[in-house]
Amino acid sequence: MQLHQTSGRWRLGLALSLITVFLWGILPIALTVTLQALDVYTVTWFRFLLSFTVLVIYLAARQQLPAPQKLRSMPLGLLAIAIIFLAINYLLFQQGLIQTSPANAQVLVQLAPVLLGLGGLVVFKERYTLRQWAGVAVLTSGFSLFFHEKLRNLITNPTQYLAGSGLIVIAAATWAVYALAQKQLLHKLPSASIMLMIYAGCTLVFSPFAAPKQILTLSHLHLGMLLFCALNTALAYGAFAESLEHWEASRVSAMLALTPVVTLMSIWVVSFLAPNLIPPERLTILGLMGAILVVCGSITIALGKRPKVNLA
Repeated sequence: MQLHQTSGRWRLGLALSLITVFLWGILPIALTVTLQALDVYTVTWFRFLLSFTVLVIYLAARQQLPAPQKLRSMPLGLLAIAIIFLAINYLLFQQGLIQTSPANAQVLVQLAPVLLGLGGLVVFKERYTLRQWAGVAVLTSGFSLFFHEKLRNLITNPTQYLAGSGLIVIAAATWAVYALAQKQLLHKLPSASIMLMIYAGCTLVFSPFAAPKQILTLSHLHLGMLLFCALNTALAYGAFAESLEHWEASRVSAMLALTPVVTLMSIWVVSFLAPNLIPPERLTILGLMGAILVVCGSITIALGKRPKVNLA
């Protein structure tokens, strides 16, 4: 089987990865507010439906809708894996988020980019240099410090966090499988065409369980958060899928490790401006040191060796 090769435009891949980091970093906060008024199945169904609609309009306006014969050439088994595992990821992450906090969820879901990076090394024969492995060590140390109190809470208050944490760990594993399948699908079609099929498939998966009428009863706040979550899905996954076209999966996964930093910074801002929406997260000196190590480790992994230049 011929494996997908990146375009070599690593700067574009880096920029798209950072966009994904920002959007995914603020997403748990919006989801936490939305899930106060709407069930998980309806939220997930609406996110996929609106993402599909936005992408159809965008591709139609650019006259880039995939031709039927190209869609028929896609490996259906691999596409089904991407759809099913992404659908499971969305469902379990949101169920786990209900039982934990945005920060706790982002701690545990960082298993996803780690597994993606390892998958990139094994499946796509990517390689880490010694400097990049040193970056992994720095990154791991940073997370240990950054989430010291939160990880302690997982041990001291298992009844509060254990069930939700287990769901998020499983969600992280399913996301890594989806991402690897998504990268291999790029060998057949552009990222936008693949995401169109995945959004459509996930919408169909959740349609029997959704209750669209509930959306009409939402307050302006919760409706706004729901719309934001849906648009966030379209933009973040579009940027993520396109980043895999231009950059190695192992390096994209390294940048995604910055997501919890964005989440905690967002929580501080939101809890200051609207303290009734999200409870504040306290960060100690050790936590701040950990945040710096996370950033340094991620950059070391992502830029640890000189990328190959594509002269084509």
